[in-house]
Amino acid sequence: MRRAGRFLSAHGPFLVVLAGAILIRRMVMAGFPSPFWFGDSPTYLQGALRFEPSQLRPSGYSVFLWLLKPFHSFTVVLTVQHALGVLTGVMVYALVWRGLRAGWPRWWVWAPGAVATLVTVPVLYDAYQIELEHLLMSDGLFTFLLVAAVTVVLWRRRMSWWAGALAGLLVASSALVRSIGLPLLIVVLVCMVIRRAGWRAIVAAVVAAVVPVVIYMSWFARVHGEFALTTTSSIWLYGRTADFADCSKIKPRPEVAIFCRDGLPRTPGMAPAFQALWGADSGFRRLPGGMYDPAANELAGEFAKAAIAKQPGDYVAVIWRDTWRAFEWDRAYYPTRGTVDQYEFPTGASMTNWQSLYAYPYGGATADARVVEPQAAVLRDYQDRFFLRGPFLGAMMAVGLLGVLVRVRRLGGDVLLPFGVSLALLVVPAATADFDYRYVLPAVPFAALALVFAVARDPRPAGGAGPAPAVSLIKADAPGPSERVSLVKVDVPKPRPPADVVEPEREHEPEAETEPEAETEPEAETEPGAEPEAETEPEDADEAGPERDDAMKAGTWEPARESRADSDT
Repeated sequence: MRRAGRFLSAHGPFLVVLAGAILIRRMVMAGFPSPFWFGDSPTYLQGALRFEPSQLRPSGYSVFLWLLKPFHSFTVVLTVQHALGVLTGVMVYALVWRGLRAGWPRWWVWAPGAVATLVTVPVLYDAYQIELEHLLMSDGLFTFLLVAAVTVVLWRRRMSWWAGALAGLLVASSALVRSIGLPLLIVVLVCMVIRRAGWRAIVAAVVAAVVPVVIYMSWFARVHGEFALTTTSSIWLYGRTADFADCSKIKPRPEVAIFCRDGLPRTPGMAPAFQALWGADSGFRRLPGGMYDPAANELAGEFAKAAIAKQPGDYVAVIWRDTWRAFEWDRAYYPTRGTVDQYEFPTGASMTNWQSLYAYPYGGATADARVVEPQAAVLRDYQDRFFLRGPFLGAMMAVGLLGVLVRVRRLGGDVLLPFGVSLALLVVPAATADFDYRYVLPAVPFAALALVFAVARDPRPAGGAGPAPAVSLIKADAPGPSERVSLVKVDVPKPRPPADVVEPEREHEPEAETEPEAETEPEAETEPGAEPEAETEPEDADEAGPERDDAMKAGTWEPARESRADSDT
């Protein structure tokens, strides 16, 4: 009972918060029995049904759907995705609690759990995060895999080789779900080196990350004839540069000039990147195969690289502008109003012919689009009020940055990894594609971790983030002030003379072999860190030694009979 009470005191608040998060997701399943659709959803389902990689984007999420295909149910898919969202919050809680408990006073057993519970609220209760889990999209799976990788890396400072391999495998898996995972692999490996995780763990992480990527690229080559993750990596970069590219400065060759946007009117309410890729006047419409044309990626990449080389200041300006969109108070209709509306709980349900073409073969009757009231109305009201505003995310990032700076001599300490991942998740999409609000949500768990680690007491060097060392119930005979506690059994020596009796100098000590073995005293096994004793008692200091030992055993020995002058001779 006492242990149960201590457990509830430490974790009771989080259990309540966790139960509430599960209840909200249960209500989402009741109010919206069918999945939400996004523009990429049919492509993912197509890959799951045909079991082949997509040319447009990595197909790790399609493999995830393929693994669940035997259930023939979108209910199972949505349940698993919501469970991954909950487990993401659990991992954040576990990391924060483990990191705080070492430096928190033991009698405040509730304090680490209370702080960790508060940190998980933006992860577990953000309405847009919950809605994203209900979409047929890869973001929830991607976030779970990345948080799991960071959890493995931060769990212990010195990692075993298998922990390093697991971390590498998880990051590589996230890269096969969303391509942004590739640069994040570099971030994780660099942080492992800085944390001195051990060369075995680092090598295992590299190998475990390379193997699945190579296997996927081989699969892609067998299907599409090119050893790559996709055939569109440069197309998204072109969309980024279409915002500022000036062909009078770039001077592209005629084959590339089809991507010039100079003089073309901009569609109101549509981001330049979106219009350049998907608009009616997109340069890809001039190619026979559109985005899938064999020359599309190469030509778009040539245009994008030339634009960045000729206009580096403009490129940096759009990255800065779109990164800061994540910290605005209100959500703007960007890149289009239709895109933003897909992140809201809908008032009605419908499917296009293209969506139904893949939905029913995969999910059968569970594909029917339905909205159930009043649960759906409650969730729409909930979404209007409960989500993380941009300035709060900015504050978490600012505190994380401060935590890295104050630990600059230790290269950021434990703050560097979560802060680096959250920063990359915000900046890399703005640099390589465009801003989108669903790209912001995966950064929230890592920003929360960076916030706590920045203000928390650093783990003890010897014990890491684990519990305080246990105190030995048996101490050495004369411990020094710097004595370390130990669980090693220490032999108890025979009683020593009082401190006021000065023993004879060691130089008069007879040789050890003259003392019979039966009369020798066992040496005390000193504990690590204990200072050596200033004076040690000789085993046979004088002729009265045996008589004194017998008197000590009988309890009749009197220290006053020995003269202090004896020690001066």
